[in-house]
Amino acid sequence: MKVTTPKLIRWAGLSAVVAGIIFTAIQAVNLPVNSSIFIIITSFKTSISIFGLLGITGLYARQVEETGWQGLAGYLLLTIYYAVQMCISFIEPTVLPLLTTIAPTFVESMLQLSSGVGAPTNLGSLTTIYSIASILYVLGSLLFGMATFRARILPRGAAALFAVSGPLAGTMFTLLPYQLVQLTSIPIGAAMVWLGYALFSERREKPSESLLDQGVVSQESGSVA
Repeated sequence: MKVTTPKLIRWAGLSAVVAGIIFTAIQAVNLPVNSSIFIIITSFKTSISIFGLLGITGLYARQVEETGWQGLAGYLLLTIYYAVQMCISFIEPTVLPLLTTIAPTFVESMLQLSSGVGAPTNLGSLTTIYSIASILYVLGSLLFGMATFRARILPRGAAALFAVSGPLAGTMFTLLPYQLVQLTSIPIGAAMVWLGYALFSERREKPSESLLDQGVVSQESGSVA
């Protein structure tokens, strides 16, 4: 099978779909840290960042010329967010289970960091980095969604949902109790799945077919003349 840029972009859409589905499915998981299920579930958080990076890159590549500076700014902010989130989420399945008996307070603080609950231990710069990453996602999703909406290539409804998903999630995250925090993942996951599916299912005209059609039209015009 010949690998082409349109095919890579199309399969990047599938990555966005996977990222959205996983993000929605694993929210608010409350399991013992030293359990095997916890390690499996939290490992999926790292995969969200990986699939998210691939997905957002494909979405941006598909409309790079039409989205302008807003698309570029949103793409850069989102890629930085996914890179930071991948590093933080990688700690949960690989490090925290080993520290449950040695440093239980640190483990509890790390888990509460991602849930928005006040951490009992000062995590120093890690808390600041996580807060900045959250702001990057809010701004990145807003800019990228607006740019996608204006580009008119992918569904505008999905673009609008993506644009409001970051600010909406940030608002809901601070207002809702921890038991309902998983609701913040619904608009984010839905927007990613919608955009990713639109990109994956898109049928783009091949250059050879386009040139052939132009040739047929030229011949017909010549014959009529």
